[in-house]
Amino acid sequence: MPPEEDHRIKVHLDRLLAERGMTLAELAGRVGVTVVNLSVLKNDRAKAIRFSTLSAICRELGCQPGDLLGYGDPDAR
Repeated sequence: MPPEEDHRIKVHLDRLLAERGMTLAELAGRVGVTVVNLSVLKNDRAKAIRFSTLSAICRELGCQPGDLLGYGDPDAR
C-alpha cells in the first residue's frame, strides 16, 4: 500500500449548495447522513466517500460526481 499523503481531491459542496439555495443541514436530512459528516466532506477533510452517499448527494443536488469533486493542487483553495 502506498504511503499516506495529502490528496488532491477538492470538494465543491459550498458552491453547489449556494447555487441551489440549500443549507448543509437540509442536504444532510435529504441524504440521510449527519451534518458533521457532510461538513468533513465540505471542508476537504474526508479521506473517503461511499458511492451510496455520493449518489445520494448527486441525486439531491441534481449534479454529476464531477460537479462535486475536482482534482488539483493541494495548496490551492
